[in-house]
Amino acid sequence: MILLELLIGFLKVGFFAFGGAYAAVPLIRDVVLDYGWISEDMLSYIIAVSESTPGPIMVNLATYVGSTQAGVIGSLIATTAVVLPSFVITILIMVLLKKLMDNPYVGAVLGGLKPCIIGIILSVGIHMLIKELSIGFGTGFTVDLTALFIAAGLSLIYFGSRRLFKDGITVGSRKILKKGLSPIGLIVVSAILGVLVYGI
Repeated sequence: MILLELLIGFLKVGFFAFGGAYAAVPLIRDVVLDYGWISEDMLSYIIAVSESTPGPIMVNLATYVGSTQAGVIGSLIATTAVVLPSFVITILIMVLLKKLMDNPYVGAVLGGLKPCIIGIILSVGIHMLIKELSIGFGTGFTVDLTALFIAAGLSLIYFGSRRLFKDGITVGSRKILKKGLSPIGLIVVSAILGVLVYGI
């Protein structure tokens, strides 16, 4: 039964997750919470880990949720279910691309999807920001000052480094910092800060 639920649940995500990883997060949240596979707090942690590890966030989430519910078989089914719709749709689009792009109705649909996806990604960002920077979310709003300072510090590091080193840093003939701190560097800095602040 759980294998069928994983198949159906992640097929829904695969079919209707337009706009990439962040636009898919609300749909993934609805599916995993409706089935009761993991809690919302655990989902936030998994999103953070999935974003920090190689691979698309939807695939990482599906693999993790599938493995927690039904082991290796569950992870294979969930991962296959989440990538299968986009794989099939992409193949069909590549075959029919020329005709589709010339169709004004298809262009209108794609044009209408753009602002919708922007709104979905923005709502996910705001929801996660409020959730992660608050204590007792849902029972009252109290700001977690530690998390707020870390988020502000990371923002300053990221945008400050991009402004300070906008032309990059070159050592000899090799450019070691192209345009400020890279996302990988930011992940490393945030991991170190998390260990220092929350782990010690």
